[in-house]
Formats: sequence, structure tokens, C-alpha cells
Amino acid sequence: MKLSRHRSRRTSSLAPNYVILSLLVIFSLGPLLILGFNSVKGTAEIARNPLGPPREFRWQNFLAAWEAGAYNVTLRNSLVIVAGTVVGVCFVGGMAAYALAKLNLPGADALTMYFLVGTSLPMQLFLVPLYFLWARLGLVDNLLGLVIIYVALFSPFAAFLLRSYMIAIPSDFEDAARVDGASEWQVFSRIIAPITWPGFLTAGLVTGLWAWNEFLFAVTFLHKPEVMTVTISYYNFAGRYGRDWGLTSAAAVIMILPVVALFLSLQRQFIEGLTEGGLKT
Repeated sequence: MKLSRHRSRRTSSLAPNYVILSLLVIFSLGPLLILGFNSVKGTAEIARNPLGPPREFRWQNFLAAWEAGAYNVTLRNSLVIVAGTVVGVCFVGGMAAYALAKLNLPGADALTMYFLVGTSLPMQLFLVPLYFLWARLGLVDNLLGLVIIYVALFSPFAAFLLRSYMIAIPSDFEDAARVDGASEWQVFSRIIAPITWPGFLTAGLVTGLWAWNEFLFAVTFLHKPEVMTVTISYYNFAGRYGRDWGLTSAAAVIMILPVVALFLSLQRQFIEGLTEGGLKT
């Protein structure tokens, strides 16, 4: 009896938590569910029933949106940009974090603070002068030019995050490797990097999601249709087919589906990486 009363009291005390969590779930998943419903509806049905499930599924919306938005080109471009950005950020940020955490550089703390401040500056400050510089260098309408910008913008965050991992690694590991004749690159690539792989995974996921969704720099530096990203494609698509809510919703689902799938498949590693990095800082 006492055990059952204790459980009932505990359940009643946790009831407000469940209510709040349920409301947060509805608030988070509700718009995505409505978007999914509208992506397989016609315009007339959306006008009659904008929030409920469809009565007739129009799967052809996805094919029409795919062809009209040229997603076969823009998805490929976005994947190239994301891959290049993730590799560049992990390399530059990882090397910077290793230097700040393990090489006893003079002024390392001040440089770390500079990286932290750099991540808080609005990106719009660099937009106009950077465009004129990129135009002179021939990097406008060039995927490589956009990758360089993304790497420069997000490397300070990666360096700051990875440094928190590397500081917690005992120096005995790299000292033993140096005694055996390993170079600094070998110490970093064969010892430090494998130990701090959760940090690299977290930095790569955050950078990849940001590069996939970034719009301001992409629409400023990419104008030709053959180099546009998926966000520009959706922007142009929504402007052209804004009255066709079924096609617009289908195009939005095509754009966000890879991001949602990636995050759901790696959400545990992503949360663990952020938590471990925060605890080690």
C-alpha cells in the first residue's frame, strides 16, 4: 500500500512536467506535421482544410516541385558546399584548437577570447567589402568561394569547442609520442584527433546544418542557376509558385528532409558532444 501511494504521489508530482513536455512536442512537431499534410494536398483542399490530414494524397506534388525547382542541381551544390565546409572547418578549427590547447603559445588565452568574440559578430558586417574582394578574385558564382567564406565564419566556433576537449586530455599521451619520434602533425592526427572525435562530430554537424540552411551569403555570391544552393532554389520557387501552397509545401519538405534525417540519425552523438564539451570547458 505504501509503495503504491508513493508511486501515485510521484506520478501526480510529475504531471505538470509531462504536460509542459507534451506542449513543447506539439509546438515543435505541429508545424512540421502540417507542412507534411499540405505537401500532398491540392490548393483547393488546403483552402478548405489547411490544418488537417489530406483526404486525397497528391504525391505528384513532389515530382513537380523537384522539376520546377531544379533540385537535382541545387541539392548537389548544397551537398558539395556542406562537405567542403565541414572538412575545412574541422581541419582549420582542429589545428587551431591543438595549437591553443597543447603547444603553450604565448597569448593563447587572449586568442581564444578573440575567437569567442568573433563568433558573436554579425555576419552582415563583412558582406559588402567581402563581395568586392571576391569579385576581384573571381570567386563570385563559385562554390569554392562560398566554402572559403563558410570555413572562415565557422572555424572560430570549432576551435573554441575542440579546445575544450583537448585541454582535458592528459599531456602524457603526446609526450610519449614525441619521445618515440612523432612529429606534431602525427601527434595531432594519430593521437589527439581520434580521442576528441565526439568534438569533431559535433562541430561537423553544427557546421553542416548551418551551411545547408545559410541563405544570406549564398544569395549574395551565387547568381547563376547552375551554382545555386537549395535555399536559393526554394526562395525562387516560393516567389514563382507562391499561390500554389501544395507545391510550395512539397518543395519545403524536399529542402528540410535531408537535414531532419541527418539530425535524427546522429542526435545522440550531437547532444553528447555538446554536453561533454560544455562540461570540459
